[in-house]
Amino acid sequence: MTCPRFLIAAPSSGSGKTTVTCGILQALVDRGLKVSSFKCGPDYIDPMFHGKVIGTKSKNLDSFFCDDNLLRYLFVKSAKDTDISVIEGVMGFYDGIGITSTEASSHDVSKKMKSPAILVVDCKGASISCIPIIKGFRDYIENNNIKGVILNRMSEHVYNGLKPIIEKETGVEVIGYVPRLSDMAIESRHLGLVLPDEVVMLKEKLSGLAKVFEKTLNIDRLIEIANTAEDLEFEQPLFDKLENKVKIGLAHDDAFCFTYEDNVSLLKECGAEIVEFSPLNDSELPDGIQGLIFSGGYPELHAEKLSENKSMLSAIKEKLESGLPCMAESGGFMYLHNELEGIDGKTYPMVGFVKGKCSHMGKLSRFGYVTLTPKEGQMLSQGNTVKGHEFHYWNTDNDGNGWQAEKSSGRKYDCIHGSESLMLGFPHVFYYSNPKLPYSFLVACDRHAKE
Repeated sequence: MTCPRFLIAAPSSGSGKTTVTCGILQALVDRGLKVSSFKCGPDYIDPMFHGKVIGTKSKNLDSFFCDDNLLRYLFVKSAKDTDISVIEGVMGFYDGIGITSTEASSHDVSKKMKSPAILVVDCKGASISCIPIIKGFRDYIENNNIKGVILNRMSEHVYNGLKPIIEKETGVEVIGYVPRLSDMAIESRHLGLVLPDEVVMLKEKLSGLAKVFEKTLNIDRLIEIANTAEDLEFEQPLFDKLENKVKIGLAHDDAFCFTYEDNVSLLKECGAEIVEFSPLNDSELPDGIQGLIFSGGYPELHAEKLSENKSMLSAIKEKLESGLPCMAESGGFMYLHNELEGIDGKTYPMVGFVKGKCSHMGKLSRFGYVTLTPKEGQMLSQGNTVKGHEFHYWNTDNDGNGWQAEKSSGRKYDCIHGSESLMLGFPHVFYYSNPKLPYSFLVACDRHAKE
């Protein structure tokens, strides 16, 4: 299928990929184009920013979670009815799941998606020194799909002098530059980017970026490059599906917002009716639910308010103790504990289903991809695996031992409180990595409802 597209990459994190991507998305939307957007890797915050621009959900493209066919299927599923797609890369262009691997890197996704790549080079404090950087990325791996470069944090005067030299020396087309735009920057916190709704006057910033980019970037040329992307071929995957609908309560608010949109899509395809509720603001659970899902998020930022919502805490604990099937990950897992240390350093009572306390460790407790293997009596039968990602500064004194996690380094450890109807732990799981998992969860929900 033909889907015009390009990928925004960079030599490293912090080069300005998200700001450049959002500004380009807004410029394309302002031109009246129907746009779809994607994020390489497991990040769930950047797609929220994309969504604020394009007015619909942005998706992830992760070649660790998915094989090549599934990667292309998920892309085309979202991109097929749009005019153009913009894919934001992750980390440095060649950085993959291990320190010596390009697997699951932006380059890997670009190659498997046959997508032209545009390299964003941060030029703060440099001028002609950007040339060896561009040359190095151009030459490191042959057929790397780099079709252009954008020079970030560069003045118009320096740009006008450098552009012809860069193109002569490197053979890489210069698409434009981004001036220093401190008043339009998207802020960060130690856990990553702040959430879109926390950015003061976000719409105004995005509109301002688009207006600047129409002057400093060759948007017409980006569209032309997108239209050079090759057709994608894939086979339609098949998924098990329940005959009847199963009603699932999905926690969704400022405390629980790290949900892979493809997970929700697959749940629906397997037979789920998704009903969102807010542990922060609702006093009761939705009526008639047959299962619960708690995604990750920032419960530690809202610990006091979550703790004060006693009726919700009691309702959840009662349902879980009665055997209601549940999947909870990261922040959702933390919420189900007896106690949670908030960002203010105070300890707050939570649901109390998981016996233990979650505390701030002062540093990243775990980070990176994991392959999860169930032990006996879990939601998936032994011999299956599912893939996920961990990124958390908080940790628990009761991690669970229902599953075994394996890092790309080969390190293994036990985690997750699990049974045939429960999966509660820190890893963010990507359901498409093994569609048997969401189907097994819905089967457990249906069975419990009938019992």
